[in-house]
Amino acid sequence: MKKSKVLIVGGTGYLGKRLVKASLANGNETYILHRPEIGVDIEKVELLISFKMQGAHLVSASFNDHRSLVDAVKLVDVVICAISGVHIRSHHILLQLKLVDAIKEAGNIKRFLPSEFGTDPARMENGMEPGRVTFDDKMVVRKAIEEAPIPYTYVSANCFAGYFLGGLYQIGHILPSTDSVVFLGDGNQKAICVDEDDIATYTIKSIDDSRTLNKTVYLRPPKNILSQREVVHIWEKLIGKELKKSTLTKEEFLAPMKELEYAEQVGMCHYYHVCYEGCLVNFEIGEGGVEASKLYPEVNYTTAQDYLKRYAQVYKHHVL
Repeated sequence: MKKSKVLIVGGTGYLGKRLVKASLANGNETYILHRPEIGVDIEKVELLISFKMQGAHLVSASFNDHRSLVDAVKLVDVVICAISGVHIRSHHILLQLKLVDAIKEAGNIKRFLPSEFGTDPARMENGMEPGRVTFDDKMVVRKAIEEAPIPYTYVSANCFAGYFLGGLYQIGHILPSTDSVVFLGDGNQKAICVDEDDIATYTIKSIDDSRTLNKTVYLRPPKNILSQREVVHIWEKLIGKELKKSTLTKEEFLAPMKELEYAEQVGMCHYYHVCYEGCLVNFEIGEGGVEASKLYPEVNYTTAQDYLKRYAQVYKHHVL
């Protein structure tokens, strides 16, 4: 079967650059939307040049220019959008409505994968304010896609390992401590962490798969479904040291929220739902969904243990 031509929007971002690499590695003809608004961001320019040298095509288009978006979309079979929806970075989820309009007019797209890649927003109708804005905006985009109608795949990747595993599930931490850890609640609530490169690999595998058409693909690698206590135990074994432990009740966790910046409040809500309520694992995948590690058992995904080994190597060199 001929592999689809892919347009990646947000191809220089945290996940987007990994999607570009995965698409190229998979042998897909890969196009990256290059927005004139990039300005003088030299790191993004350098990344685009490096992708061009690896065989990607750069397509100039702007969200402010409908015609340019339509022309870009007409070049490919599949569109993947990875623009940020995380408030601590930037939140542009509703910009995708312009992309939906362009895809609808172009009429040639076999699959659209909007910027999801986190908690399944369809299961967060009872999400806490203000964090629920992320889920609400994603559902607005889904509604537009399905009403168009545009063939789709939604990727629910749960927690990015870099943000979650690296900090041992503690908000505001991206490096694991070698001294102490604070458990959120009793620390026994399961979460799911996925290596960002693996998210990209599973995503690219899904785009030409009939089993994922008009479905949600959940990323639940079995060895990465772990509680905070289990993650801390893995870390302690790796560094050969026991951490000092304390706990934070949900009331204590939420108490300072109103004093924080809006973006931090949003992030706290997301951590609350994951670590206190278990929102990633408290449901069975139904008819509208499929699970990636079962669909693609050939993917040798990075386990939580292997991911944390990277930090342990740094620790052994006395950097942490």
